[in-house]
Amino acid sequence: MKTILQIVLWIICVGLGYLIYRSVTGPIEFKKIKEERFSKVISSLKDIRNSQAAYRSVNGKFANDFKSLVAFVDAGQYTITQQRDSSYMEFDKVYGIDLLREVTIIDTLGFVSVKDSLFKGDDRYKSMMNVPFAQGGETFTMKSDIVDKGGYKAPVFEAKVKKDVILYDQPKDLMSRENAQISVEEVNGPEIRVGSLTDVSTNGNWPPIYDKKGDQ
Repeated sequence: MKTILQIVLWIICVGLGYLIYRSVTGPIEFKKIKEERFSKVISSLKDIRNSQAAYRSVNGKFANDFKSLVAFVDAGQYTITQQRDSSYMEFDKVYGIDLLREVTIIDTLGFVSVKDSLFKGDDRYKSMMNVPFAQGGETFTMKSDIVDKGGYKAPVFEAKVKKDVILYDQPKDLMSRENAQISVEEVNGPEIRVGSLTDVSTNGNWPPIYDKKGDQ
């Protein structure tokens, strides 16, 4: 009986030791995995934002789906222009004299490919809708709209994904804490997103540390 009791106590001690070890190392490992995966996801969201900005500069609005956005990046072109001031003399019938007229002339210098400008020969834009690390083939949710801001009709868009999709294999207690984050140093809330359907903004909800790791 004494030997059996010693074995049982030893097993209990080992179990408690492991639980203490995991309580310390678990959050550290979670943070490392989280930051690695979030960095990849945010990099894709930046590609989406840059592509949407290009789409708007040409079309005056944002794309509502990835098919349209990818097709635009693949074949779209920026118009390169140059603005210059000029003047000329024109006879004024009212005053009966020649008057100096000043005008602004916009010259078209050429065109540049959107995909070459944004992606430098990389074709990752073709898969920018896919969420990195997602196990079920999930894609980012993306929508665009027009909102009224003080009488001004402004185009807006939003692309997002739930943290649960990215951290699908992480402990539920740590995920619950992560989804409830409220901190200037963390991605707040249960989603990672860029843009907004209610505010005129193309910002992301991630902290500056993810921009310092290499902006797109």
